[in-house]
Amino acid sequence: MQVRTNIHKMFSVTRLTSNFLFLNVKQIKVSEKGEFIRVDSAFRNWIKADGSTEFKPESGRYHLYVSYACPFASRCLLVRALKGLEETISLSVTSSIFRKTVEDPADTHHGWWFTPVEGEKDCIPDTNLGCETIRQLYEKCGDTLGKYSVPILFDKKTSRIVNNESSEIVRMFEKEFNEFAKYPELDLYPSHLTAEIDNVNSWVYEHINNGVYKCGFARSQEAYDTAVTALFDHLDKAEEILSKQRYIASPSVFTEADVRLFGTLVRFDPAYVTHFKCNKKRIADYPNLAGYVRDIYQMPQTANTVNMKHIKEHYYMSHKMINPYAIVPIGFDFDLNAPHNRDKLSYSS
Repeated sequence: MQVRTNIHKMFSVTRLTSNFLFLNVKQIKVSEKGEFIRVDSAFRNWIKADGSTEFKPESGRYHLYVSYACPFASRCLLVRALKGLEETISLSVTSSIFRKTVEDPADTHHGWWFTPVEGEKDCIPDTNLGCETIRQLYEKCGDTLGKYSVPILFDKKTSRIVNNESSEIVRMFEKEFNEFAKYPELDLYPSHLTAEIDNVNSWVYEHINNGVYKCGFARSQEAYDTAVTALFDHLDKAEEILSKQRYIASPSVFTEADVRLFGTLVRFDPAYVTHFKCNKKRIADYPNLAGYVRDIYQMPQTANTVNMKHIKEHYYMSHKMINPYAIVPIGFDFDLNAPHNRDKLSYSS
C-alpha cells in the first residue's frame, strides 16, 4: 500500500460526536460518569512447559506482534530480550500511527498497520499470514470481539492466536521457555517475592499503567479529577518506596513489577504529561523515579526495546479527538543515559 507523503493530511479536523472517543472505537468503553473502561483481552491460552496445555514451548514455533508505542506490548518485548528469547520467538513490529483499516466509509475503525508511513523506520512486516494490519490478523484467526490490540502471541504451527494479554505473555516468557532462553537463571517472579510482586502489580496497573489512560480518555471533569488524583497519589507512593530501595517490589531484586512500571514511566514525560493531561508533575521532577527509569533503561537489553520516535508519533498522531492537527510537541529534556546513582542505595534482602 502506498502511504501518503504528508501524513498530516490524514488528520483534518472533524466534529466530535458523542460516541467518538478514540480512533479504535471498538476497544473503548466509557461509563455513564465519563470514566474510561479498558476492554478485557479475549485470547487467554497458555504455553506450558509441563505439557498441561496443547501449546508446548518450542523454538521457532511462536511469534510476537508488538508496537514500540504500546507500553503493554513493550513489556513483552523487554522480557523477551531480558530472557534472551530473540532467536526462539520471532517478531513483527507495527507502524506507530493508527490509520483506517478498511475502505468501508461506515466502518470507522483506525488501528495498527505493518506498512510504515514514509520515513518511518523499525517496522517489521507480518511474515506468517501476510497481513497488512493487526485487524486482518485477528479476523483471519476468527476473532469476533473487535479489540484489535497488541501484543499478540501467535502459534505458527496451528495459525492461531495463543494469547493477547500482556501480563500473561510476560509470565510465559519468564517461566515456560527456560529450556531455550539464553538467560534461564533470570527469575522475574521468584517464589519468595510473589505476594509482594502481585500487590505492587495491582496498584501500579490500576492507578499508573491504566491510570494515565483514565486521565487521557476521561469524558467528564469528575472522571478526570478522580483519575489524575489517584495517579499522582500512587506516583508519590512509588517515589517514597524507591527512596528506600532500588526496585519497586524488593530492595535488591529486579522483578516483573519493575518491567511493568517502567513501561509507563518511560513514556510519561514524552507523552502522558501533555497528551493525557497528566501534568501535575513530570517524572523528571521525582528524584527517585527519574533515577529508577534511567537505571532500568541502562540495563544492557532495555534501550533497544524503547523507540521514542514511535512512542511520540503514536500518541500525538493517532488520537485525533485529543490532538486534531497531529502536531508532535518538542517535549522535555530528559537524558535517559545520565547517571542514575541507584546502585549507591544501601540495600539488603
